[in-house]
Amino acid sequence: MQILAGDVAHHVVNVLPIKIALIGALGIGAQWLAWRLQRPAIVLMAIAGLIFGPLLGWVLTFGMPDSLRQVIETLRLDPVRDFGDLYRPMIGLAVAIILFEGGLTLKFKDLGNARSAVTRMVFVAAPIAWILGACAAHYIVGLRWDISAMVGGLFVVTGPTVIMPLLRQAHLKSRPANVLKWEGIVNDPLGALFAVGGYEFIRLTMTEASVFVVFGKLAFAAIIGTVMGIISGYGLAWAFRRGHIPEYLKAPIVLAWVLAIYVLANSLADETGLLAVTALGMTMANTKFASMVEMRRFKENIAIMLVSGVFVILTATLTPGVLTAMVQDWRIIGFVLAMMLFVRPIAVMLSTLWSGLSWRESLLISFIAPRGIVAVAVAGLFAAELNALGDPYTQGAYFTPLAFALVFATVLFAGFFIGPLAHALGLDAGDGDGVLIVGANPWSLGLAKALKDMNINVLVADTNWRRLRGARLEGHKTFYGEVLSENANYNLDHSAFNYLIAATPNDAYNALVCVEFAPELGRHRVFQVGAREIDEDESDAIAFTSRGRTLTSRGRSFDSLTRDWWSGWRFRATTLSESYTLEDLYKDRGDDLDLILGRRPDGQLEMIQPGQEARAEGAMVLSFCPAKDTEGARGQGAKSGSGMAGPSSPLPS
Repeated sequence: MQILAGDVAHHVVNVLPIKIALIGALGIGAQWLAWRLQRPAIVLMAIAGLIFGPLLGWVLTFGMPDSLRQVIETLRLDPVRDFGDLYRPMIGLAVAIILFEGGLTLKFKDLGNARSAVTRMVFVAAPIAWILGACAAHYIVGLRWDISAMVGGLFVVTGPTVIMPLLRQAHLKSRPANVLKWEGIVNDPLGALFAVGGYEFIRLTMTEASVFVVFGKLAFAAIIGTVMGIISGYGLAWAFRRGHIPEYLKAPIVLAWVLAIYVLANSLADETGLLAVTALGMTMANTKFASMVEMRRFKENIAIMLVSGVFVILTATLTPGVLTAMVQDWRIIGFVLAMMLFVRPIAVMLSTLWSGLSWRESLLISFIAPRGIVAVAVAGLFAAELNALGDPYTQGAYFTPLAFALVFATVLFAGFFIGPLAHALGLDAGDGDGVLIVGANPWSLGLAKALKDMNINVLVADTNWRRLRGARLEGHKTFYGEVLSENANYNLDHSAFNYLIAATPNDAYNALVCVEFAPELGRHRVFQVGAREIDEDESDAIAFTSRGRTLTSRGRSFDSLTRDWWSGWRFRATTLSESYTLEDLYKDRGDDLDLILGRRPDGQLEMIQPGQEARAEGAMVLSFCPAKDTEGARGQGAKSGSGMAGPSSPLPS
């Protein structure tokens, strides 16, 4: 027996690291695939969890060789068995970090003209949805009123882990996007708290405790947890500003403090820790200190890893019985449809009357309510807790299939229809494939006009109103101000562009702008014009990791490009084909032309760097070349689909 126990322990020690690595690979792999396919990541993570969880468990029921069975058993995820007593606290800590990271994105200045709508969504729509959701659970599913109240309270949440990727994908206008973002993050802990209130009511009424005592304890714990989060947030910000914590320890200390606050608040009442860490994140987001940007990026990276792993783990815990109930039980299907088509729209429409939102914005918000990790995690927790209470509370087993069915249905609907619905209602901010040009000068304004002629959206930014005059005369969108300022965070439409070109005479400033926007756009989409033509390996050059990518195929300097502009060079858009190749373009315009970008037949932009001329093949290319032989060039352009571009009245800078 001792030998057998030793073998089991050895097997667990060897297999558990494999499963942890597998969970990480599946979660991050699903995130990457979702990015490539532009589909909701949570759906792909759920599919991965289902395949390596219940599906492999079903495969094991068939006869197979022992060697193959052992391999499948090693790859099969059974989180409750694999992690044992660590399963529940591990999920709770992960959700706490995710909510804290979400709270760090909630700055009150972001609300703008959506402040009234967000307030109503939190304090009016959530209670209405709670009441209507409880009625749906009681009359459609047939649950007891006390359990129905728990179900209705929990499902007022809209998961921020799903909302944020959807907003990046959909490119909504700022006001509906802000409402959805704030509602998702703030309502997440509130929904869990509503469910906790229902559970505490059931548990304490079994001991014949007073209703006032039950809800008094819960309200007291929620207030104390929120106050703890606010005070600790101000305390950390004060310590950072005073220099009491070194830079390299700031992020680790905040992470450790989040876990401590969560555990401490949960010791007062279950799930109040979620409220405490959300309050902590919101407090730090609205308290100025220099390390906020780095802090937010560090937490975002951790949150992405945790979201990926947690959702794979949660879907892997599903059993064949739960999956069968999700697709065959008409009561579950009816409940999901009622929540999507009646409960949510009624709550949103009633709460946003006279809030400043248009009926189109209210309609969009009412149908976009994807549930996420918190709903699933808390549902799994209370399903087990209610079953432990025995009859008549075994109806709590419905929590898990209801949660997963609602998550799948709302995520799939939101993921596939938020874009078309926003477009039909006129609430999308464009396809996002625009270009932000920082620096208004004759060369950059000529580039802006050429891009506009190619039907590419352009936004020109500069700190000098006079230099922006040419952009305004050409009808370009402009931003007057510093793009690195806090004002730009609120007033610059970040959803309107996916590429950035820093084209000022200051090489260091161009590099700073690119480094600032790289985490948001991706380093492969930020480009800069150099102040001089230098080799990046030179000792006095700005390090490659501290600047944007080099713009143009020849990598020429700002002074060189400007000098050629004044000598008569212009931008030329040319459609390449088998009959007119890139080699023909060089022969026509000269070997010293510069390639700027290519636009593929599918509309995808491809900025061209030094040594990447081959990327222009088979695309419409934009080049910067001499304007000699203009008449002949126009004749050739008629054949090749090309033209010249430059501002109608360039202004010297």
